[in-house]
Amino acid sequence: MYNPASFVEARLEVLAVAIERHPLAALVTLGPAARISASHLPLLFYPAEGPMGTLRGHMARANPQWIDHVPGSEALAIFAGPQHYISPNWYPSKKEHGKVVPTWNYVVVHARGQVTFPQDPQWLLANVTALTDAQEKHSEDAWKVSDAPADFIGGLLRAIVGIELRITSLEGKWKASQNRPEEDRRGVMAALVGGTLAK
Repeated sequence: MYNPASFVEARLEVLAVAIERHPLAALVTLGPAARISASHLPLLFYPAEGPMGTLRGHMARANPQWIDHVPGSEALAIFAGPQHYISPNWYPSKKEHGKVVPTWNYVVVHARGQVTFPQDPQWLLANVTALTDAQEKHSEDAWKVSDAPADFIGGLLRAIVGIELRITSLEGKWKASQNRPEEDRRGVMAALVGGTLAK
């Protein structure tokens, strides 16, 4: 991705938090005849597994993406964080010289690497349990996979395949008005915090 130096975020701990808070990824893979496929699904990040970490999740067995995937080709997982339109009206510098235009601020993480599609039932059970626990951890009455009948869960596990992406490249882009003067950055923050995000 195009990523000017002022927007680059490379700290693993910051990227990990962004993925944890916004786990729904667009998983992009290469299929036959150079056809690109994409699925939107939650992925968990395991930063200590592998040199740059590992992503894990699952998709429907009926999804042709995992069958059509060209083994050994690179996959890309895109995590989109907060984003918002930025109006020139929020920049104090507009009143000074008028040389301002709209833009879009956003946070995004790109993870690239080799992807495999595990089918072992124990792997799949561990994966859906971890994903559920991660999303239910803030609930007072957290739902657990074990709350459902075992045969019901077993049937659902047969309808999915796993996703494991061993990360070889992890890149973050925090486009948050860093290229603007301090007073313009403060104007953007005031507009966003002042209620624009809630509208």
